[in-house]
Amino acid sequence: MATHPFAFIDLPEQRSTTKPRANGLTMMIDWGLGLQRLEDTLEMSGDFVDLGKIAVGTPRLYDEKLLKRKFELYESHAIRPFLGGMFIEHYYERHGMEAMERFYAEAVRVGFKVIEVSDNLRPFNSNERRHLIGLALDQGLKAFGEVGAKWEANDAATLIAQAEECFDAGCELVLVEGAELVDARGEPMRELLDALRDGLDLDRVLFELPGPWISGCTMCAIHDLKKLLIREFGANVNIANVMPDDVMETEVLRAGLSVIHVGNAGHAAQPA
Repeated sequence: MATHPFAFIDLPEQRSTTKPRANGLTMMIDWGLGLQRLEDTLEMSGDFVDLGKIAVGTPRLYDEKLLKRKFELYESHAIRPFLGGMFIEHYYERHGMEAMERFYAEAVRVGFKVIEVSDNLRPFNSNERRHLIGLALDQGLKAFGEVGAKWEANDAATLIAQAEECFDAGCELVLVEGAELVDARGEPMRELLDALRDGLDLDRVLFELPGPWISGCTMCAIHDLKKLLIREFGANVNIANVMPDDVMETEVLRAGLSVIHVGNAGHAAQPA
């Protein structure tokens, strides 16, 4: 068992480093990390990562042996890698529903156990969303849903209804698109966040952080949203799209060890 410096400083009792966690999930986004960098990252901070999203269409560019080795690295740290939903959107847009069985079969063959069904850029109606999720489950995959769009703003009622559709169709978790959570200036959408908190089971929902792929989004805006989520929803809020270099910083915020908590000791440690 590892020993830790400064062990006399208490950490939040609610914040467990024992996985699998029921809440307080951190999803790290992987845009093509090299294996050595991934190994180093997980050696340092793997205790604080629960999910690893293999982003967009990057799997098409991997050497298959390297992709499978990446799965092994994640799973050796009790982290679940999954295929990001935009790759599915890309394939569906070009080939249609009738080709999705082949896509999912290939995902299973190369070693994916979980996929994400999103409609960030290619909107799906309720029947399409349910069918895409059902096809994945039929192939033996687990499914995560993602709700919200990068190209238009949705109200809370729409996002909640879409999330419930995903759960009803068999999704284990639902992610909320980060672009929905900030306005055009990068400011957090406080009323929307409050409505989502009131309307959904937050143990089953991950809030995505926006990123540089969203026009006008700054690093300050990303950090401000992360701080707000932890401050308002508690240390055990589920957060997605954390960059590899930001995992430890995110856990520091969860644990109340950051300078933003000076004079407010323990505030971030309240349960979600």
